[in-house]
Amino acid sequence: MNSLVLVINSGSSSIKYQLVDVATEEALATGIVERIGLETGRVKHEGPNGTTVVEQHVADHDAGMALVLALFEEQGPHIDESLLAAVGHRVVQGGSVFAGPAVIDDTVLAQIDALSSLAPLHNPAHVSGIKAARHAFPGVPHVAIFDTSFHHTLPPAAYTYAIDREVASQYAIRRYGAHGTSHLYVSRKTAALLGKDPSEINVIVLHLGNGASATAVRGGESVETSMGLTPLEGLVMGTRSGDIDPAVLFHLHREAGMSIDELDELLNRRSGMLGLSGYTDMRDVHDAVARGDEAARTALEVYFHRIRGYVGSYYAQLGHVDAIAFTAGIGENDDIVRAGSLTGLERLGIAVDPARNEGRKKEPTVISPDGAEVTVMVVPTNEELEIARQSVETVSA
Repeated sequence: MNSLVLVINSGSSSIKYQLVDVATEEALATGIVERIGLETGRVKHEGPNGTTVVEQHVADHDAGMALVLALFEEQGPHIDESLLAAVGHRVVQGGSVFAGPAVIDDTVLAQIDALSSLAPLHNPAHVSGIKAARHAFPGVPHVAIFDTSFHHTLPPAAYTYAIDREVASQYAIRRYGAHGTSHLYVSRKTAALLGKDPSEINVIVLHLGNGASATAVRGGESVETSMGLTPLEGLVMGTRSGDIDPAVLFHLHREAGMSIDELDELLNRRSGMLGLSGYTDMRDVHDAVARGDEAARTALEVYFHRIRGYVGSYYAQLGHVDAIAFTAGIGENDDIVRAGSLTGLERLGIAVDPARNEGRKKEPTVISPDGAEVTVMVVPTNEELEIARQSVETVSA
């Protein structure tokens, strides 16, 4: 069977893509179409002939996919339907409907669309991208890989919110989690690096990027995760608040007259590190701290405090921890964050070696001291490869 998979991650005004050879685990080409629907769009394609950037109007996702195909044809590598095992699509929200990957037909597409109320910023965009890709590749199986699927193993005690159960049932209110594809890949990779089967170890994965989440993985299965009904709950993020007393919303509505939409905007786009420090990029936060900016210093302390709290909680839930794995943009590149996130946890057998931790990590790296009870690692994530793998497994089944 062919081992090539075109992996697509569609946003409301973008299409990220990568051509992956599952047999060699190599990315043969990667790129992004941005500013779809705006006056001037932009596509960046990186392939065997180098990097190509094109700026032109991109009317919609169909036009974006047509541009992607043209660049594959012009800049390589050449692809056609006969060469593809599948087209794999990242989908954020699968709800309680999808416990694993699904071959996309009209029914599955309608179900993904119906789950949009649980991920209004993501699922509608995925639907647009899937439609465009199915139009471009009508003869190839299309597979949806859901961020939420890995968290279907959460026990009821972890996914149930303590609200009226009839209301919760009627409106599908429960913890779904997110970043599941990354947490799955990193937890499996961590086990392999330790020479263990995933079923043999317990891992805490810290996926730290503009969006951030923590997951406790016991024996290869997600048993607790920080994101909830939506990706808003949990850790402090670039623009999202993470955990907050729900009564804050009632208070702001009553006292400040803020509407539901204004509160949504506040917590999702004007909070987190941006709200606390004025910056979303952690490098800017560090620069501000170095200049003596107390707001930035406090923001960083809040960020660390929240992560340490989750690590401690997950340690208690797991009973014992074999490894902690940092991943994603901040987790892989920011040694200050890695050190600060685990400071004070030495009594739990968790420590970071300053020399090993220093700098960005492009390869899996152990950053804990020799003999540490808990191995602390940096494990670069590869969600595209995981999507490609699951797509091939699904169409081969």
